[in-house]
Amino acid sequence: MSAIRITKGFDISERATVAALFWEAFGPKLRIGMGPDEKALTFLARVADPEYALCARSADGTLLGMAGFKTSAGALIGGGFSDLSATYGTLSAIWRAALLSLLERNLEDGAFLMDGIFVTKEARGLGLGTALLRAVKDEAQTQGCHEVRLDVINSNPRARKLYEREGFVAGKVQNLGPLKYLFGFSSATEMRCTLR
Repeated sequence: MSAIRITKGFDISERATVAALFWEAFGPKLRIGMGPDEKALTFLARVADPEYALCARSADGTLLGMAGFKTSAGALIGGGFSDLSATYGTLSAIWRAALLSLLERNLEDGAFLMDGIFVTKEARGLGLGTALLRAVKDEAQTQGCHEVRLDVINSNPRARKLYEREGFVAGKVQNLGPLKYLFGFSSATEMRCTLR
């Protein structure tokens, strides 16, 4: 773990790598709204914003994992209708935007929204998730926030255990009802960690 370093941001030349890692982690729940794979990767590489990323890197600089976050100024994976339209075409972008909007989460004053954490298969089990989550809390404090908020889906108990170990407390649960067939999970639990 000592050879791992956490940095803010990534180089624009790494956008395709970031897109691939993000899609590997979140593709199963986003496949209907963003697939097929090649289109999703094109869109993600187009909109990935290094300003909203904390990266775990090996000693040689290889990207091993990332935590994305969202503020009122932007997000790791943001973009707008024009980006969807450029990738999927205007008609296809209309229904995709409507579907993806169902997963949007509102920002609150003083709360820092973690918007995804992912680690390469090769680096799992090395403590990178914990290191990235702690870096998220540090970044939130740097930005003057009093808490970190995230959502964890019911089909990811491993992530939930990590969040609980790091001081996050479960709150309201959003059940997807029939939308579970579109996104591949049936509920998401909001979790919060108060910062000291």
